[in-house]
Amino acid sequence: MTYAYLARRLALLLPTALLASLVVFTVMRALPGDVAATILSGGGETTHSPEVREALRAELGLDDPLPVQYARWLAAMLDGSFGGDALIDGQPIRAQIARQAPVTALLALYALGLTLAVWLPLGVLAGWHRGRWPDHVARLAMLPGLATPSFLLALLALLGLLRLLGWSPPIVYASPFEDPWEHLLMVAIPAALLSWEYGAHVLRVARAAVAETLEQSYVRTAVAKGLPERQVVLGHALRNALLPVLTALGVQFGTLLGGALILESIFGLPGLGRGLVEAALVRDFPVVQSLTTLLVLAVLLVNLALDLAYAWLDPRVSFTAEPQAVTA
Repeated sequence: MTYAYLARRLALLLPTALLASLVVFTVMRALPGDVAATILSGGGETTHSPEVREALRAELGLDDPLPVQYARWLAAMLDGSFGGDALIDGQPIRAQIARQAPVTALLALYALGLTLAVWLPLGVLAGWHRGRWPDHVARLAMLPGLATPSFLLALLALLGLLRLLGWSPPIVYASPFEDPWEHLLMVAIPAALLSWEYGAHVLRVARAAVAETLEQSYVRTAVAKGLPERQVVLGHALRNALLPVLTALGVQFGTLLGGALILESIFGLPGLGRGLVEAALVRDFPVVQSLTTLLVLAVLLVNLALDLAYAWLDPRVSFTAEPQAVTA
């Protein structure tokens, strides 16, 4: 039953997120650096005695046993405060998430929209006309996205804009409700670069899936009956070809979020990625753990939604056992 499958998947979300947070917790404690020293120095070179530093560590609970620290953070996550307060400034992490999450969500949404509007149709067109000029153009456009990291594309884009046009994106973020034009100027380039990297994988999968589907016997039969080629591709082949495309969208969604984390820092977007990087640099453990756990949950929920979409696209997909059990 679909409901039983959904219940199993939902039951796995929390343990997976907790495992990710435990890994981050362990890695952060193993890294060099001391958040107490950072707070006392105020980011400068102010000296302080070891006694003062140890007193601050005790006040922050950093000298407690590691299981106690993790349990305290977990309790703060489960009570709705999303990890309690940040160590550096004492601000509620929930307020930081409420401020930064919409920025990251909008950036990911823009990149996803561009992928579905540009790269997916281009992949369908390439598979439809495999071996002809549309296919060659699509593959040429796909290569930089597959071969070049998004941060390198971002640096090249900024350098090109400065050298050729003497212009760079705004550095002060404006929401789409405050100033749509300034918002567009700031997010257009990172969204396009994210979409290029994300969409290149989708294009490759869509091209292969459409080309393979067009070789199936039922498609050839439809063509032999006199149906227009456009109707056969869009009405018959495309729906079956969308199954591997959905898989690519889900598998690469983590890559999309990872790219967003990097590009937010490069372009100065005040999103979760920039907040995560800043918190990691000063060893603000609760913030890093909370933001990482939320990002892991986002990836898991997107993959769950795409798995459930299989049943709508192809009734042959069974949820009685493990997902993606397809019978011919």
